[in-house]
Amino acid sequence: MRYDIKNEKLICEIDVHGAELKSLKRISDGKEYMWSGDPAYWNRTSPVLFPFVGGVKDKLYRHEGKEYTIGQHGFARDMDFTLESQSGDEIWFSLSETEESLGKYPFRFLLGIGYKIEDTKVKVMWEVKNTDDDTMFFSIGAHPGFAVESLKGHAFMLRDKEGKKVTSIKNRVFGKGGCVTDRTEECELQDGVLLLSEELFDNDALVLENDQIGSVTLSDDHGTPSLTVKFDAPLVGLWSPPHKNAPFVCIEPWYGRCDPESFTGELKDRDYEQKLAPGEVFKASYEIVIEGE
Repeated sequence: MRYDIKNEKLICEIDVHGAELKSLKRISDGKEYMWSGDPAYWNRTSPVLFPFVGGVKDKLYRHEGKEYTIGQHGFARDMDFTLESQSGDEIWFSLSETEESLGKYPFRFLLGIGYKIEDTKVKVMWEVKNTDDDTMFFSIGAHPGFAVESLKGHAFMLRDKEGKKVTSIKNRVFGKGGCVTDRTEECELQDGVLLLSEELFDNDALVLENDQIGSVTLSDDHGTPSLTVKFDAPLVGLWSPPHKNAPFVCIEPWYGRCDPESFTGELKDRDYEQKLAPGEVFKASYEIVIEGE
């Protein structure tokens, strides 16, 4: 089932399955900004990544000496959420553990996902509560895909947390099995601009760590902006399916990351892992701002 929220400028459609944003349209001309989810390229639109961002080495992780099996990006994106509240311009969904999830992830939790339209932007909000008796470890991230006619002819404008144009970026290089290597590649940028191309994603996503970026604007190569994703997350992934020249690109704020190829530690030792004491709540958000409205 899908639900709508809207104001006089934008309308959003969210599916209860995964609490996933499926459509974001400008009312004045009906322009759709979200990727359609065509399975020929990628059958999702904007999944939430919880309680893992990316993959764990060999699809196994360890917690307090016990091994667990988990797939890439966790399980929340594949579960039906519960509608908690809805008004004209804001909606909230919730998800908690099940007996099946406890077999993959041994923590009790309450995950809230909210969407609110404010003028020409959509604010996506996360709340994670530890309802367990022990310290909870988790990652959470966004994976929204935005429609483009083609990668070529489009660009990203990258700005730091202070809003300044970024002069260079360091990308953590992907390796095998959905893990990253210990290598980084540095790329110099001209006036903050990263041109998009099919070749840019030959080695999978670009992983920009350590608070390098605070916003990413998607524009055409003449500099006309379409939308901006703003965030305070420590990492952002930039992705389009390798070798497919897909008509969409993803801008993904993350609070967590996949394992390195060399990782041998426990869940608590993972890079960028979040933790909550019993009863504690984690809150974060990001914004999708429609430009030129």
